[in-house]
Amino acid sequence: MSIGLPLEAALSPRRLAQRRVLSARPAAALAARLLKRPRPDIVAAAVERWQIAPASRSEVRRARALPEQYERIAGAEFASVDQVVRHFRGGFEAEHDATTAYRLKDALLHDGILYAGGGARHLRRRSSAFPIALAPHEEARMALFESWVGNRWFGNWLSDDCLTYSLVEGLGAPFTTRELKGHVPAYEHAMDMRPRRGTSAFFRELVLFDDAAHNENKRLRAEAMRRRLAGPSARRHPGVFLLRGRTGDARILLNERAVSEHLAQRRGFTVLDPSNATLAEIVDACGGAEVVAGVEGSHLVHGLVTMPPGACAFVIQPPLRAVSALKLLTDRQGQDYAMVVGEGTQDAFTADIDEIERTLDLL
Repeated sequence: MSIGLPLEAALSPRRLAQRRVLSARPAAALAARLLKRPRPDIVAAAVERWQIAPASRSEVRRARALPEQYERIAGAEFASVDQVVRHFRGGFEAEHDATTAYRLKDALLHDGILYAGGGARHLRRRSSAFPIALAPHEEARMALFESWVGNRWFGNWLSDDCLTYSLVEGLGAPFTTRELKGHVPAYEHAMDMRPRRGTSAFFRELVLFDDAAHNENKRLRAEAMRRRLAGPSARRHPGVFLLRGRTGDARILLNERAVSEHLAQRRGFTVLDPSNATLAEIVDACGGAEVVAGVEGSHLVHGLVTMPPGACAFVIQPPLRAVSALKLLTDRQGQDYAMVVGEGTQDAFTADIDEIERTLDLL
């Protein structure tokens, strides 16, 4: 249930944006969860839905890897070991769903959860257990382009949510809950992204997107973003090693410095720590790189979204946490993906420099 506060309802149209709505929808959702009554995804409440781009198919390429690497994978995340290895081995076609838009009425955003009708969708982790919302009323139609994974991992924001932003034009004013921190402001400026920000809102009308699939339309949007970021004449060079260090979730390559220094001396790679670099420095290092290398993680997406057609991602995988998510991006763009699997634990491991050299020779 949502009601406009009487005092605020009496405000003039000029102050309509300051009107606030009191809602007990979070309390109703909490009660349903305690009673173990499942709630549908929020798109079940859509009053209109339409296809933006059709489904498509694409080739899943075989990763460039030495034969013994797959046997070294002892654990995986987001999928089973068998599923991850199958994706690495490639040699089949993947089907990609259509891109779809949904229009909702009277949707409430509160504490990272979006409510409409009897449905809900989580956009980020909750920060409060308070079940009553007091949200600003948004009279204009808004368009939400973010996702849970994009709010959780910077790499997904850059590789997916930024592409969804390009669908917003003409459908509503862009809206996001994501904070302006890290490299987000620089990327938004470079791509002329100007969303309205807020942590809570009551939307008279809201447009959502189902844009997770890596279909042909998304490939074209990614290529347009690459051209905008890297420009038409990026300096070509052998490669870049993007340092991960101790940023993000614990996933430490103990000999990262030794690996990066070897590649700089032997292969002419540029070595860059993106956490301490400007966007201009990142684009200069990655925009013309033949190879973008580093430990698996979001920081590599800086390179994957800007590296030129025909370039290759070279990913060092932890043995107990193999992830093929970045290969979804290279497969979508028709680029190569190479990998070595380290030895050690999920949190700390080493990579064999000789194996890295022999894998690079496969490219």
